[in-house]
This record gives sequence, C-alpha cells and structure tokens, in this order.
Amino acid sequence: MTHPLDRPIWSALTTRQADIAERVGEAVRLKPEYGVFAAAADASERSRIALNYLDIGPEGLWCVERDAVEPPPGMLVVHHRAPCVQMVADHVVARRPDFEVLRLSEEDAPAMLELARMTEPGPFFEHTPRMGKFIGVKAKDLLIAMAGERLRPEGYTEVSGVCTHPDFRGRGFASGLMRIVAARILARGEVPFLHSYAENARTIALYEALGFKLRSTMTLTVLTKPELGASVTGHGAVGHGAVGHGAVGHGTGDYGVIGFD
Repeated sequence: MTHPLDRPIWSALTTRQADIAERVGEAVRLKPEYGVFAAAADASERSRIALNYLDIGPEGLWCVERDAVEPPPGMLVVHHRAPCVQMVADHVVARRPDFEVLRLSEEDAPAMLELARMTEPGPFFEHTPRMGKFIGVKAKDLLIAMAGERLRPEGYTEVSGVCTHPDFRGRGFASGLMRIVAARILARGEVPFLHSYAENARTIALYEALGFKLRSTMTLTVLTKPELGASVTGHGAVGHGAVGHGAVGHGTGDYGVIGFD
C-alpha cells in the first residue's frame, strides 16, 4: 500500500473530497469548476485509459504523483513534465501577525479569483475557495493577500492559494497567513503539506524556515488529447499563467506554491 501523499489527488478525490469529483471507471478528476487535477487508480494501462473519458478542458488534466504518469493510448504529455518537491510540517514556527487576518467567505470568491488571476499562485477556479478554509488580508475593501486549503487526503490537508497583490509584497502577509493555515491544520490533528517546483531553491528555503520539511520528490504531468494539444494553456514555463474557464494557470504566486498547492 502506498502512502496517501504519494498519490494525493487520488487519495483526496476518492475519500474526503469525492463529492467534488467526477469519476469514470478507474479515473477521477476534480469537477471542472473546482480545478484541473486528475488521477487514475494505478499505473496500469487499463486504469490510465479511463483518463480519456474524463472531461478534458483547455487546461488539460494535471497529475501529481511520486512516479511520473505515462500517457495512456489516446493522450499525450503537454510540453514537459515538471519535477516538484512535496513538503510536510509537524510543527510551524509561531509568530503573531502584526496585521488583521480575516476569514474569507463565499462573498469574497470574486475578489479571490481576481487576486489569483493577477498573481498566478496556481490553478484557481471559481469554486476552488470551496475546497477548504481560506483566510486573507484586506486594505479597505481590497483583498491584498490570501492563503487556504485545497486537497484533503485522509489525515492531511494541502496549503494552497498563497498569494499577495504586487503592490503589497514584502510585508510578510504570505508567510504570516501560511503559518496560520498550517497551525490550524495541525490543531485539528492533521498534517499540512504543500508542493513546490524543485528548481525553486529560495522558495523551498522559505518553507523550511516556516517548519516544512521535504517528504518526497514528485512529478507534475499535464495530459491532453492530440486534438486539444495546441490549445492547452494551463501548463508551461513558470510564470506563464493562463485564464480559461475561470482558471489561472500555474505560476509562482508569492512563494511558488504550486496550485495543488
């Protein structure tokens, strides 16, 4: 039996978050209004072929696993596979924020999507805020920073959506919000985790300073069908975000947390 974080998407979407997933046989994906993440039951060709029958939008299907996902017959890998690191925290370095932290609600969803489009913290869709608890910072009525939760395998919760408005960076908002999100996950008896591109040494060092440590190397693979390959916009070089179906393509956000962030 593999560790649930070796295949976090499958682990989450077949257990605690099955209600926001679409499943076809041995394959599953987030409902399109929530995100682009998908997984097959295992590495067998029979299971991977089922990925063909999921709803595949212009962003493709994003697979995050310890072992690289091979495209099944009828699909191809878009651009390249991205090496990532997966980090977990059994504690967080406590520090009281010197700014007001607000709990974000459904009413804040449009502002959250706007901030994500501006900063590209990772794939962020209309209903992504419904995947977990989000907190933020506002300047008057403007949302200037946020952080929250996304994938939730049994016993674990992913820290995601970490970003700060470009005009308000360098003030500790992102790190302060990450500490709070991670501490709340720990307080309810779960383990916070996140992903980052392996090449982001500075980003990884920042996570380590917050209390996160390397658990495993991972691979992001974006799959699509040949007839859709030219139109896939959700994957590319870091920082090349894309907006489509209310989604933000992966970027670096404030600290480079990947949006399976």
